[in-house]
Amino acid sequence: MARHFPARQGALANYKKFGEDPLDRAIGRFHGGLTTKNHLVCDGKGWAPAFILTPGQAADTSMLDTTLSEIRVPGARGRPRSRPDRVLAHKGYPSRANRAWLRQRGIAATIPERDDQIAHRRKRRGQPSDFGDQSRTRYRGLNVVERCFNKLKQWRGIAMRSDKTVRNYHAGLCLAATLHWLTTNWAAAI
Repeated sequence: MARHFPARQGALANYKKFGEDPLDRAIGRFHGGLTTKNHLVCDGKGWAPAFILTPGQAADTSMLDTTLSEIRVPGARGRPRSRPDRVLAHKGYPSRANRAWLRQRGIAATIPERDDQIAHRRKRRGQPSDFGDQSRTRYRGLNVVERCFNKLKQWRGIAMRSDKTVRNYHAGLCLAATLHWLTTNWAAAI
């Protein structure tokens, strides 16, 4: 007589959180498991002057002002430049608070609205944010940011997040960004 065993439903869930993660790790739980997000500021040449690390579940839109506040570009004299002329960002960053923060500081923004925001705006009266032909043309420049991420992730330790503490991982990102800046400046100088 054959015994019938109930079908297994797979392994036990490995994403359950047992206690709080220490703050010095910036590792969070997201759909794929344990992750870290790099919120990166990139200039038009593909260099990364500032970035912030957060746990994977941190929302992009809540980190825009914090990430932009990290910019410090020294000039020939005076205080370092800390404000960009324009911000290009993807659909993870539009919010009323972010647009107001950018407007307060006189920073132009090219950020497309999400579909749910557009639908909500249609129900209410008001002026829609302009995302015309000029904005679409400018938005194509966002690929520079993606290429910057790809350059940084050429380092295996950055792509895999093999460092335990956020301090070590941030140091690796700084080193990779500096070497990327040096190699592109050195190649341009020749």
